[in-house]
Amino acid sequence: MPELLVELLSEEIPARMQERAADDLLRLMVDGLEQAGLQARGARSFVTPRRLTLSIADLPAAAPDTREERKGPRIDAPQAAIDGFLRQAGVTLEQCIVEEDRKGAFYVARIERPGRATPEIAAALIPEVVRKFPWPKSMRWGSGQLRWIRPLHSVLLTFDGQVVDDMTIDGIRSGATTRGHRFMAPQPIKVRRFEDYELKLRDAWVMLDGAERAETIRAEADTLAFAKGLKVVEDEGLIKETAGLVEWPVVLMGSFDRQFLSLPEEVIITSIRSHQKCFALREAGGALSNHYLLISNMIARDGGKGIAAGNDRVIAARLADARFFWDQDRRTRLQDLLPKLDHVTFHAKLGTQGERVRRLEELAATIAPMIGADAAAARQAARLAKADLVTGMVGEFPELQGIMGYYYAIDEGLDLEVAAAVRDHYKPQGPTDAVPAAPITLAVAIADKLDTLISFWAIEEKPTGSKDPFALRRAALGIIRLVLGNELRLSLLALFELYRKRHLPSLPRGTSINFDAANLLEFFADRLKVHLRSEGARHDLIDAVFALGGQDDLVIMVKRVEALARFLDSDDGQNLLQGVRRASNILKIEEKRDGRRHDGVPDKNLLVQGEEKALASAIDRAEAQAKVAVGNEDFEAAMRAIAKLRAPVDAFFDKVTVNADDPSFRENRLRLLNRIRAATLAVADFARIERT
Repeated sequence: MPELLVELLSEEIPARMQERAADDLLRLMVDGLEQAGLQARGARSFVTPRRLTLSIADLPAAAPDTREERKGPRIDAPQAAIDGFLRQAGVTLEQCIVEEDRKGAFYVARIERPGRATPEIAAALIPEVVRKFPWPKSMRWGSGQLRWIRPLHSVLLTFDGQVVDDMTIDGIRSGATTRGHRFMAPQPIKVRRFEDYELKLRDAWVMLDGAERAETIRAEADTLAFAKGLKVVEDEGLIKETAGLVEWPVVLMGSFDRQFLSLPEEVIITSIRSHQKCFALREAGGALSNHYLLISNMIARDGGKGIAAGNDRVIAARLADARFFWDQDRRTRLQDLLPKLDHVTFHAKLGTQGERVRRLEELAATIAPMIGADAAAARQAARLAKADLVTGMVGEFPELQGIMGYYYAIDEGLDLEVAAAVRDHYKPQGPTDAVPAAPITLAVAIADKLDTLISFWAIEEKPTGSKDPFALRRAALGIIRLVLGNELRLSLLALFELYRKRHLPSLPRGTSINFDAANLLEFFADRLKVHLRSEGARHDLIDAVFALGGQDDLVIMVKRVEALARFLDSDDGQNLLQGVRRASNILKIEEKRDGRRHDGVPDKNLLVQGEEKALASAIDRAEAQAKVAVGNEDFEAAMRAIAKLRAPVDAFFDKVTVNADDPSFRENRLRLLNRIRAATLAVADFARIERT
């Protein structure tokens, strides 16, 4: 089938916007074509710094004809109503038929529309897509009214190998011409189909596929580094970013004066990355090298020596700036920087960073004994944790907060564990970030995230939908990973209550506080589900554990979920689940009919049949054994004890009539069934477990 090829050539598109732009172009074009009656299969989009490209391999030559029947007014309606209907439908009276129903005779317009040619549809669609394109930011240029991310130069549009040149948008007429690399092949290039478009661009030093550009950068960087006995410091984000900055990547090596290696290596890596998009290198022994890699957008005649030399000069200046900040910052102790935090706003309703630090000191010191950390050291680390926010280095490179505090603390001769807590208290910041294990660090990290969560919860700044401006989901997941990764036994509700009493009253006067601890615990439950689901756990098992109420020990909750999963994979587990469901289903029906629960204690004098007596005795034994096992946190043993109920439950259902004629026997037997349901609550709410 014929192919549609579209290219929008412009000035440079920011790298961070490219991937989303390619997806948006594909989505908007495919949706528009399908609304016009064309099924767009085999659509692919591409992006380089200067172009957005769309190729749809299989499109029909035209949209199918359509036929529509539109009911109009009665034939005896006023002429004005009939005329209005005809104008709206775009037909004459002769093109209408008369149909009758029980309300009378009506005009019905039969509207037949021949399917439009695909080139015509595309030519009409592209201007609409361009004008409505959802760039985060856009601009106008010259005297025109068109908005685009950068000035738009040309629109390439072909269908089935033929140019579609009857589309115009803001003075730009479509054609079959593109251009190659801005410097190495700027001449016009005529194309017909995607195949020759891609090949001709490659001949003109344009690598269309962003994934190929990224892989080229990765491979050439590794090769060039290896040839010098060096290794690239891994940075997938920078590979992706540089792939969005060049159309033909060329990897070059530069160097800087070895004297700059006296700076912390994070400063060097961040400086050359942030300012020049360069890759740091390590020597064979692991030390940072004074060589680096840069990605050029052209093949220079001198092999890139001039480009590397110019980049060396810029990097030398940037590293000199970094050394100035390093030297200046070390002249002031972290402790002496704290007054400046009183002039840095944390949040309008939550006060300054200085006020927050004072909350963190108390909170970290309180948490420390709970997890085996020294309270005084935790207090000191929390006091200094945010001090580097007002240093020159962090002002220049905000991503180094915490890291610079560590180096300044070490430079002052502070305790290594305190310094490490200053560095690592932000961790973990993402799903792949390492979880710290040092007790002092854990105390400060948990305090930091807990303060964020509870304080924002108290002023009702909660995540909504996809919006989470204060990263509260990340904070909750951070606490979950800290607790689970180190098997910390903490009661979340107890921590919430402690914070409510000690720290919420210290928020700025006039702040409206409405803290719902139960709601925050539910939020943690949702985050825990996300975390466990990513590790393969079933969400219904998490629900079954959380439904017990009062579950706020994350370690115990996970142990329950894991034990429940293992138990349900066994025959005993499935047998127990079936028996509990049978009892629960009967109870639901009868409780709905009676309008009340049957949760009283069964009367032993009304247990007249052997099977109900045996079931009652079995429940007594199972509950006692399960209680002991739960107390020992052996949840699988608790479930094995309860699983022994299956045989007496089956015998009960086979021999005993629950809905006996005598209401006292019926009530007593329903209470016995409720004891089965209640016994399982020692480990989980089995009613929430889905069928498998």
